[in-house]
Amino acid sequence: MERSAVFGGLQPNYLLYPSRYSTSLPFSDHRTRLPNFSRPPSLSFKLQKQVSSCYSAVSPFKRGATFSETQSETCELADIDWDDLGFAYVPTDYMYSMKCTKGVNFSKGELQRFGNIELSPSAGVLNYGQGLFEGLKAYRKEDGNLLLFRPEENAMRMIMGAERMCMPSPTVEQFVDAVKATVLANKRWVPPPGKGSLYIRPLLMGSGAVLGLAPSPEYTFLIYVSPVGNYFKEGVAPIHLIVEYELHRATPGGTGGVKTIGNYAAVLKAQSAAKARGFSDVLYLDCVQKKYLEEVSSCNIFVVKGNTISTPAIKGTILPGITRKSIIDVARSQGFQVEERLVTVDELLDADEVFCTGTAVVVSPVGSITYKGRRVSYGEEGFGAVSEQLYSVLTKLQMGLIEDKMNWTMELS
Repeated sequence: MERSAVFGGLQPNYLLYPSRYSTSLPFSDHRTRLPNFSRPPSLSFKLQKQVSSCYSAVSPFKRGATFSETQSETCELADIDWDDLGFAYVPTDYMYSMKCTKGVNFSKGELQRFGNIELSPSAGVLNYGQGLFEGLKAYRKEDGNLLLFRPEENAMRMIMGAERMCMPSPTVEQFVDAVKATVLANKRWVPPPGKGSLYIRPLLMGSGAVLGLAPSPEYTFLIYVSPVGNYFKEGVAPIHLIVEYELHRATPGGTGGVKTIGNYAAVLKAQSAAKARGFSDVLYLDCVQKKYLEEVSSCNIFVVKGNTISTPAIKGTILPGITRKSIIDVARSQGFQVEERLVTVDELLDADEVFCTGTAVVVSPVGSITYKGRRVSYGEEGFGAVSEQLYSVLTKLQMGLIEDKMNWTMELS
């Protein structure tokens, strides 16, 4: 894929032409200084197709190159222990930023060196929680090319969430192009095949100052990335959940069905208490009848009984997970009957197998559920037969190891 197709829409800024702008960066990390270019740098250059090919750690642009020239830039992958990746923040090289004012559509964004950002203390996101985020991943193939998994689905979910939160949103095309640009600029941080993935975190927030309760006058769309391994410390070993029946993640008519930032702060109290007792995470029930499954803190839940896989229906309080949606399609293609409906806690306790899905966890087997002091085990040695089958198919699709008949992946070279 030509870099010009990805970077062509970016506006010249201090990153590309530092001599034309103030030495005071718009992002507050002043330790990073980029060299002056005697001529405009090339935005259309080739990378050698090797696993070690990547952008320079200092700048992805050749000094003195012209737009018509192409250059090869190779270096080693980032100097970290790829065998010891957890799910933790690792600073990378570049982030993407795009702004718009209230009532105006997003236009062109730009890549910037990764660093802290400046926000007014009166920013809408800080005072009233007007913000959304997304999560998706990039994988490295054996030939060094990269794969994105269904980025347009994340774009559409952000648009849906933005409407609920009274925010403008990038178009699907803007979102996907920004993701591509950010991943390519941080290519050296994509783990080697089989060692993990590059987690991509798009943010949409009310960055303008507002004192009274009202939509923000300005909005920022931002993307940063971080290499990650397994989300749970257990890795792909079974996790252990406790059912929470007093505290609730979402309410009917609320924002549980969109990926707004406040949904996640609300689960921290129950999650922290559960982890202090040795559990991996919390499974929430509906807040009305207190007997129907909703979701785990940050992932969807599936219950297996015979050849039937059941998962709570999307009804406004449950996030429409993209991995959830993908697993449903994979399961049906593998001959399973999948039901999206109300699922009771009694069915959960009587299940043959239980597993969770999400961008971070992909598929995680559940080893046990504890509900009102009763502990039910589903097998604590590893994956159950169904979850292992689905996990195998989905991860092979994501990593480009089998033919993508679903047309879900997007390849970057």
